[in-house]
Amino acid sequence: MKKALGFFLPATILLFMFSGCSDATKKREEISHVPAIKFVSITPSSALKNSDKVVITFEFIDGNGDLGDNTPDAKNLFCTDSRNSVTYEYRIPQLAPDNANIIIKGNQAFELPAQGFIDDTHITETATYTIYIKDRQGNQSNTITTDVLTIHQ
Repeated sequence: MKKALGFFLPATILLFMFSGCSDATKKREEISHVPAIKFVSITPSSALKNSDKVVITFEFIDGNGDLGDNTPDAKNLFCTDSRNSVTYEYRIPQLAPDNANIIIKGNQAFELPAQGFIDDTHITETATYTIYIKDRQGNQSNTITTDVLTIHQ
């Protein structure tokens, strides 16, 4: 009986250890190497024409840590105005060292310039912005749309 217990106890402990590792590995595999984003906020929600700057914030997650770039001319964040399809291009700085292969997540904010009107015959205009990002391998995230921004005189 002692021999059987001496074999089964270590085997049971090993089984629990490996099942825990497989769960951690499984969770790691569920996070894609393609970055994913989620809309957080646009502030202010009502802006003065040609005066107020607008800040957009989104959440990101990237499964292998290759989001962002230290090359000054690199563009990896794209924001398109719904009113005229103009796309603003930005650079997210590199967030993890080269070849780090780690999961990175957090919030990223960027600032739009003061917004004008597309049609100056209006007193107010509304706009939404679609956003996506690309990692250093060229993988493009999902596209998100902001809440409505009201621009007024």
